Amino acid sequence: MKKVLFLMLPLTALFFSTQKLLAQTQLKIAVFDVDLMVQNMPGYKMVDSLLQVYNTDSLGAEYEIYQNEFRRLDSTFKADSAAGKSAAVLDYTSNQRKQIGLNLVYWQQIAQQKSENKRGMLAQPLYAAVASAYKKVLDARKYTLVLKPNTYELGSLVENIFPYVARELKVELPRELGGGQPLPDEKPAVKSPAKAKSK
Repeated sequence: MKKVLFLMLPLTALFFSTQKLLAQTQLKIAVFDVDLMVQNMPGYKMVDSLLQVYNTDSLGAEYEIYQNEFRRLDSTFKADSAAGKSAAVLDYTSNQRKQIGLNLVYWQQIAQQKSENKRGMLAQPLYAAVASAYKKVLDARKYTLVLKPNTYELGSLVENIFPYVARELKVELPRELGGGQPLPDEKPAVKSPAKAKSK
């Protein structure tokens, strides 16, 4: 029992000192996701369109080339086997056929990786613009911690910085990211009362 009490005393002291430290330092938490912001940029639709063309034309053609090459190597191996060619020739053709076969078996993963690389290349200017605006917002607002959406349950303690980055980029945000609402540091526009028309 003494050991438990002896152990609890330092833990309690640590808890209270941590609480005091947190109270002294202003903890500013924000929520933001670079990928979500890039996907909501006006130029991202063009990236999607170009990526669909790449997937259909380039990756589709590459898959077809692999299929044709596998068939050719398979026919060559069978013909060389029937003709009694040397083991070295048969091994070479067999290894080539196996390599092409592996590319066909793992084509989904290969194509997905190539597609993601192409998306990264096409969207790179958008990522650069978002990163620059994001850095300006972080420098100006001095956040301690930035979380991704859906990774917190702190409610009103977390500030959504999507609107600040969108303002910096001069783009419209969808409602689900905080678009269409005034920023906390902006005053909503007040309409002046309508003047009566004089006759």
